[in-house]
Amino acid sequence: MLADPAALPAWLAALEARAPDLVAPFAALAEGRPLEVRRVVRARAGEGSAARILPQHAAIAEAYASHLDALPDAAFGLPGGESDWTVAQALGHAFASRSGLVTAASLAAQGRFPADAPTVVPGVPGPADPSRDQLRRRLVGSQRVVERAARAIGGHETEPCPLEHPLVGRLRCGEWFLFAGVHDLMHLEQLDALSASFAAPARTAAPARTAATPTTPEADRT
Repeated sequence: MLADPAALPAWLAALEARAPDLVAPFAALAEGRPLEVRRVVRARAGEGSAARILPQHAAIAEAYASHLDALPDAAFGLPGGESDWTVAQALGHAFASRSGLVTAASLAAQGRFPADAPTVVPGVPGPADPSRDQLRRRLVGSQRVVERAARAIGGHETEPCPLEHPLVGRLRCGEWFLFAGVHDLMHLEQLDALSASFAAPARTAAPARTAATPTTPEADRT
């Protein structure tokens, strides 16, 4: 069962309303209930689930885009929360992974999964120095892949997928489509922490500026 939304971190609670099927297994993982993750994924990725989950992936893509727009240039060269990767490398990895996982599921759904496909190699960073615009294009491209995959997987969600992942094992086609979003949330968690570290000084200084020079409050950014 999903944790009480009121107990979720603010960034995750905001996404829970738009992507509940992706947040539920991620919340179980974040709460230290790894055995629950697979059960929740299976329960929410049954027949007909791809069409329901597709707009939830779109919400994830929008969250990534918001971070890409808001982070200062200096942030992309900082540690990205994975090994010795930078933020830019972590984002490149995330966008490649969301494309790769759903593509594998769509190939299996169409009976086109290659017999000699290797086991997934986790922990592969993205390119070293992509620009902000290059990362935006990679994100947009990954969402297009997700949309195409949803059409192929629809009606085949419960069929097996031969994709072998050393950490996750094997999942069904619809389960991989859902799990790609769980992986995205792991990286969005890192981005939220980074964004908070840049926003903290501004929050501290804001009351002083307001007291000295009254202004019309700006709308909160989400």
